[in-house]
Amino acid sequence: MTVNGSVALVTGGNRGLGDRFVRALLEAGASKVYAAARDPRKVTAEGAIPIALDITDPAAVRSAAEQAPDVTLLINNAGTSSGASVLDGDLDAFRTDFETHVLGTLAVSRAFAPVLARNGGGAILNVLSVLSWLALPDAAGYCAAKSAAWSVTNALRVQLAGQGTQVSALHVGYMDTDLVAALDVPKSDPADIARIALEGVDKGLHEIVADDISRQVRSALSAGVEALYPQSAH
Repeated sequence: MTVNGSVALVTGGNRGLGDRFVRALLEAGASKVYAAARDPRKVTAEGAIPIALDITDPAAVRSAAEQAPDVTLLINNAGTSSGASVLDGDLDAFRTDFETHVLGTLAVSRAFAPVLARNGGGAILNVLSVLSWLALPDAAGYCAAKSAAWSVTNALRVQLAGQGTQVSALHVGYMDTDLVAALDVPKSDPADIARIALEGVDKGLHEIVADDISRQVRSALSAGVEALYPQSAH
């Protein structure tokens, strides 16, 4: 997959990492970039094509696929963060996270899979998280949804290989976006993350591990539960 000359669609393309993806794609030479958002009037990147899309609305998903029949690169970026904790979090908040990160991402991928096939295979990039691999009790809804989205991404990779569609996953920690503006923690520049991710797509990487914390957590996976959760060791 080559980003230069591609026709891309970015969900959640009006702000945060999504907006940076739209701008990075245009800078990288994408021939057309659809910036999808619930309110397309909020798309500000010059040169992008705004398109209305709520990924939790099946009719909106179908409509987006009909309006963008030339897509060769789909970036599933739209997301939510309910802040639902494992014991006290509202179950409806858990459902919102799953409806967006898991079922919404799956619905958009299903809708655009035949579009990509008709256009030669192309690629899908799913924006996941270091929290696909690590659970935080105070953000259990988001973590569980991202973990499930990682599983869906792997299934899509296997299923779509036959039609020549490359499926990549982006794993990243905190970024300097509205979503975590209140957190006083080290954050990556989302413009840098968008650039790293697109370079990974160009290289055909299955998993794009974009920052140090994601690399550290991935390296700990093989060491077992105690390495990821030392407080659980006896």
